[in-house]
Amino acid sequence: MRVPFSWLRELVELPEGTTPEQVAEVLTSLGLKLEVIHGSGVSGNLVVGRVLSAEPETHKNGKTVNWCRVDVGSHNDPADGDVPASRGIVCGAHNFGPGDLVVAALPGTTLPGDFHIAARKTYGHVSDGMICSTTELGLGGDGGGILVLTGELAEGAEPGDDALRLLGLDDVTIELEVATDRGYALSMRGVARDVAIGFDLAYEDPGAPSRVTGTSGDDYPVTVSDPDACPVFVTRTVTGFDASAPTPAWLARRVEAAGMRSISLAVDVTNYVMLELGQPIHGYDRAQLQGPIVVRRAEPGEKVTTLDSTVRELTGGELLITDDSGPIGLAGVMGGETTELSGSTTEVVIESACFDAATIGRTARAQRLPSEASKRFERGVDPRLAPVAADRVAQLLAEHGGGTIDEGRTVVGSAPEPSAIAMPVGLTNRISGLELDAARVVETLELNGCSVDDPAADPLQVTPPTWRPDLVGPYDLVEEVVRVVGYDRIDSVLPDAPAGRGLTAGQRLRRRVGTTLAGAGLVEVKSYPFVGTPVFDAMGVVPDDDRRRMVRLANPLSDAEPFLTTTLLPGLLTALRRNVGRGIDDVALFETAAVFLPGASPQGAPLLAPAQQPTEAEWQQLNGALPAQPLHAAGVLTGRRTGSGWWGTGESVTWADAVESVRRIADALGVVVEVSAGELAPWHPGRCAVVSIAGEAIGHAGELHPQACRALEVPPRTVAFEVDLSALLAAAPEGARGPRFSTFPVAKEDVALVVEEAVPASEVRDALVAGAGELCESVRLFDVYRGEQVGKGNKSLAFALRFRAPDKTLTDKETAAARDAAVASAVGAVGAEQR
Repeated sequence: MRVPFSWLRELVELPEGTTPEQVAEVLTSLGLKLEVIHGSGVSGNLVVGRVLSAEPETHKNGKTVNWCRVDVGSHNDPADGDVPASRGIVCGAHNFGPGDLVVAALPGTTLPGDFHIAARKTYGHVSDGMICSTTELGLGGDGGGILVLTGELAEGAEPGDDALRLLGLDDVTIELEVATDRGYALSMRGVARDVAIGFDLAYEDPGAPSRVTGTSGDDYPVTVSDPDACPVFVTRTVTGFDASAPTPAWLARRVEAAGMRSISLAVDVTNYVMLELGQPIHGYDRAQLQGPIVVRRAEPGEKVTTLDSTVRELTGGELLITDDSGPIGLAGVMGGETTELSGSTTEVVIESACFDAATIGRTARAQRLPSEASKRFERGVDPRLAPVAADRVAQLLAEHGGGTIDEGRTVVGSAPEPSAIAMPVGLTNRISGLELDAARVVETLELNGCSVDDPAADPLQVTPPTWRPDLVGPYDLVEEVVRVVGYDRIDSVLPDAPAGRGLTAGQRLRRRVGTTLAGAGLVEVKSYPFVGTPVFDAMGVVPDDDRRRMVRLANPLSDAEPFLTTTLLPGLLTALRRNVGRGIDDVALFETAAVFLPGASPQGAPLLAPAQQPTEAEWQQLNGALPAQPLHAAGVLTGRRTGSGWWGTGESVTWADAVESVRRIADALGVVVEVSAGELAPWHPGRCAVVSIAGEAIGHAGELHPQACRALEVPPRTVAFEVDLSALLAAAPEGARGPRFSTFPVAKEDVALVVEEAVPASEVRDALVAGAGELCESVRLFDVYRGEQVGKGNKSLAFALRFRAPDKTLTDKETAAARDAAVASAVGAVGAEQR
């Protein structure tokens, strides 16, 4: 909202010397945040001048200019012979002549755009200033010629007078950011009221119902078929109107200073009253109306041509203004072209109505047609303003357009009465921490326009004013009291934190997973959970794969990604591709997050009443409509696992690193997992491991398929893993703790076992672990040998076994027994033979 300071001073009698900056500071403290203070951009010697002579001169370049002598009063150069006291100015425009009053910018003046005026030699003369156009002064217009002062501007103007004051260029405009719940501040009336509150000044409401004049009978006929959407509709008529009458300069200046364009007297007056009171107004050419005005809901497929000459097809449910010819306007948004005021209009029917905020907001957004009117209606307009605003428009049109106001006024409906709100007297102090007595609370509420039934009662029965539809509960009233008393009076005291119970068991386990992966060198990322079908095509996922059954979003951020993801790999691979594209060759990323799995028969969520808490059955229905959201843990790695340097050549990541990451997660949670060969896109069929718990698959790990790497634009040999973290957490032993360390020395044993080539090393390891018993601390594969010594079709796997007891040092006999038990387990489980 742009607030011209001179207009504001007319509505509120500010103390002498009050600056716009002080007003802006007060308004900001009351919740109307300052955006910027606009000046005219003009300063210096801008004066009224009378053209004494204008002699055209044509120069070699073919351009004709006027060599002018301009009388600028006390700023004239002395007379010199036949040359009267005046200033010589070169001007290229030709729409003025001797005797005209113009605006002259003398040397030292600064015009908008930081354009400095100085005396300079041009076209054979020294031009001692500039004769200005409206464009050069920042007043708008097409800049086609000089601004010649006529009519109201010329009355009483003399050469040398201050043109800044005459044209209103000495005024400033305060631009405010208005929150959606403070629609009253989209008017001079509302801003002035807050200024009066902030400066503790008397305030006379220009929109008070007492300003409505008496009438005799009805005016133009109106029928409202939906009173809930249009509780009040008022019409008044002005006849004998002169559409060619100019807009008064002061009114045009205020409309333009407030950010709107001056168009014609009728349009400017309706805009002026809207800016003044906050009530949008629309005018109809009575000669173009056919039958009574009807306010009704639109039918699907109806069309209306709005003032911007656009034919708009309606979906049904929009609120329409119609007559016998059909739709003539979108209620509260924009009028129709067929009844538009024009240069031939002599009878103006004034519409001043109140419309439902939600209806207007939906219509404006559906038609992509935001307007000054809809911006106000969708925030809530004072329903008692309609007759006041209609009278104000009629009075201005008659005064400046030479018309006559008809005696009648049509008023359909009445303003709904706001409901009283019960507010405990001590609520303000309890919420804000202030110490206000009941009298101060009541006084502050009444300053805001509220009425209090009994100031001595507790709770107070407070009725909000009609211009504040946002005040619906006691906490809204608390905010009104606090903003007036001052937010700066609230002490900055942190509340006492309640004693917490610490992290839950599940939270501790999830943090342990993240810490484990981060300790292994992976970096945690967070990805958007949105995907499209092309990424599954790139990953090579077959059409009947369950991962392609996804939940579609009703309002996605991007049409290219309208689904909720069923796997974390797309987001991780996108992050990997971005990092590699920015020059990072060695990348290891992981993420723990939920995926979204639709149920077998998804059901819609119920629409619940906002005024009451859902019932148990409604809660169950809401939860039943949600997709399953298990936690997954996933990671992607590419490049080198260890860097190269003076110590030697680095090692590239392999499928084993992806499998090892899963093992680390399982070990951190105390869960035993089985790893076996498998096949699933996007992994390479020969380098893909299935991770299982008690025979049930919970994830996969390994190297990505070369075709998937190319399609996803990630480096070859990229590896990845993804497991169902919820399943791992469920399998974790109750009360699982971190690893416990023994202070006693470790006993080391190495064994080499010969097995068939087809036997996975993981199965051999699992057998060793199962046989080694509780003393076994770790089993690690450190060498694989294939050659003549183990025979064709066989391989030798060397494992490092580590044993440790929590309460003593192990003897050689105890260590050997544990080793032999481990080897015997491997012999029995996979047919291993010890070398």
